[in-house]
Amino acid sequence: MDQAQWMTEALALAEQAGAAGEIPVGAVIVDRDGQIIGRGSNRREAGDPLGHAELIAIRQAAGVIGDWRLEGTTMVVTLEPCAMCAGALVNARVGRLIFGAFDPKAGFCGSLGSLVQDARLNHRLEVISGVEAEASRKLLQGFFQGLRKRLD
Repeated sequence: MDQAQWMTEALALAEQAGAAGEIPVGAVIVDRDGQIIGRGSNRREAGDPLGHAELIAIRQAAGVIGDWRLEGTTMVVTLEPCAMCAGALVNARVGRLIFGAFDPKAGFCGSLGSLVQDARLNHRLEVISGVEAEASRKLLQGFFQGLRKRLD
């Protein structure tokens, strides 16, 4: 598998989240061999304030490998991670981050700052942005347009 295939999987997870009434964000963690070892989609509306796709994928990947250190892995997520998720990526020692759409209101991997590349921290990630950005953006826009229509 390659980054386009990984992002396709993350987009499918985002679509599932949107169908369940969650903000459509999906994430996967990929090991050094290119195999997906963690999957997550947003679950905040289900009552979990920490139910971000990234955190769910990190937990699952750590369980699969039996270690909290996810060195050499890659996080692929449809939306730029927030500060909380960026901090989790640093603390879990994820090696690389690939994301789709930028999040100018909450993203902390390039938009409002870059926690994942802060030289003051003990770990930094390689960041690749804009992968399938248009597809990610359209999913989010469609979700929020539908939400606004229901509220009108």
